[in-house]
Amino acid sequence: MTDPLPAPVTMLVTRHISPERYGDFLAWMRQGEILAAGFPGFLGSGVLQPPEGGDQYQIVLRFADAASLARWENSLPRRMWLERGASLVRASRIHRVSGMDTWFGPPRSAPPRWKQAISIWLAYFPMLLLFSTLLNEQLSALPLFWRVLVTTACMTPVLSFVCIPLITRLLRSWLQPAAGR
Repeated sequence: MTDPLPAPVTMLVTRHISPERYGDFLAWMRQGEILAAGFPGFLGSGVLQPPEGGDQYQIVLRFADAASLARWENSLPRRMWLERGASLVRASRIHRVSGMDTWFGPPRSAPPRWKQAISIWLAYFPMLLLFSTLLNEQLSALPLFWRVLVTTACMTPVLSFVCIPLITRLLRSWLQPAAGR
C-alpha cells in the first residue's frame, strides 16, 4: 500500500506596514514572492491589499506539502529577506492551513463530515448541471476520457475558489451552529 499524497499547505501572512514606507514595502514583498517561487514545492502566491488608508496586507503562499513550506520558512534566503524588510513591517501574524481546512476550518472546529459532504454537493451539483447544459454539444463529441478531463479541469478551480467558499459562508450557521450565535 502506498502512502497518501501529502496535502498542499497554504500560509497566510498578515503584515501591518509602516504607511510612510508603502513603496519600499511593495518592492520588498515582490522580492519575497520571487524568492519563494524559486523553492521546490512552491505552487503560487497572491496578495490582498488593504482598503484605501489601511495598513494590513494579506499575503498567501501555497506549497505542495508541509515539508516544502518548512524548507522555505527555514531557508537562509528567506531569513535574509525578512531582515531586510524588518523596518517596513510593524507587525506580522502567520496562519497555516492544509487540505480542506481552507474550506471548513481546522479539524477541531470543522463540522461533521456528513455536513461537509452535503455542502460540497450543494455547490457541485448545480455547477455541474450548468456546465453540462452549456457545453453538452461540444463535450458529447469527445471520448469519455476527454469529457471527464475537460469537465474536472474546468470545474475544480471554480468549485474550490468560488462555489465552495460561497456555500460555506451561506451555510455557516448550519455547519457550525456555535459560531453562528
